[in-house]
This record gives sequence, C-alpha cells and structure tokens, in this order.
Amino acid sequence: MRTEIITLCDAATDYGGKLNILGTFDTVWVRQIPFNYPHCAVALRLRFNRVEEGDHRLKVNFVDEDGRLVLPSIDANLAVRFTGNEESTVANLVMNMQQIKFAKYGQYSIDIAINGRQEASLPLWVKAMPNTDSQGSSGG
Repeated sequence: MRTEIITLCDAATDYGGKLNILGTFDTVWVRQIPFNYPHCAVALRLRFNRVEEGDHRLKVNFVDEDGRLVLPSIDANLAVRFTGNEESTVANLVMNMQQIKFAKYGQYSIDIAINGRQEASLPLWVKAMPNTDSQGSSGG
C-alpha cells in the first residue's frame, strides 16, 4: 500500500473513482483563539497491490502538538477488492470535518494508520493573523 495523495482542503468528492479536490492548504490564519473552523476535508488516495486485497483497518487521528485529540478518532473498515486482472487498485477516501475547535496556535497533525501502522501524516499550522494596521510603524 502506498499513499498517492493526502491533503487538507476546502472540499473534496469521489465521483466515479475520480478524486476531486478544491482548495488545498496547510495553514489557517485566525484573528483570535479559540477559533472554530467551519468546514474542511481530508482527501486521501491509497494504492493497493493485488497481494493486499482484503479487509483493512483505517484509523485517523487529528491531534495538536501535545498529542491531544482535536476531534474524535475515526475508525473504519476498508475493503480492498479487485474486479479484474489489474496489478493494483485505488481507494479514494474523503473525510469531511465540521466545526473544528482550535484552542491554541501551533502545529497540528492529521495521522493516518492502516492496520495499526502509520502510513501518512499531514501537518496543519494555526497562526495568528498578521497585524495589517500601519499605525505605529516607522517608515524608513
């Protein structure tokens, strides 16, 4: 198994085996903490070889830099099936997330494990919006 795509984005769909991704990002700029992010998605495309056909366990953890869960873990079954003589097949997964509460600035991580082994990790930074107020700045 190998990860072909993992991204955090504004929206994603799997339509007829095509993974459609809109607005990938790795940083959220906020004016103040705590902050609720209204909606985003993780888009994942995994490729499996024929020898990996069968049922697999998928686990997704969204954690802060201290390892604390931001959202409840996602545990799911992933059935990998071949329909023809292909050497490999893909599984497209879209995980929609609503109202994510960020309690502090810093680095977060979305970790993907298959059958208890970490296969991918996606960083996300939550940063303070830069002050765009020109008052108090000195010109050169």
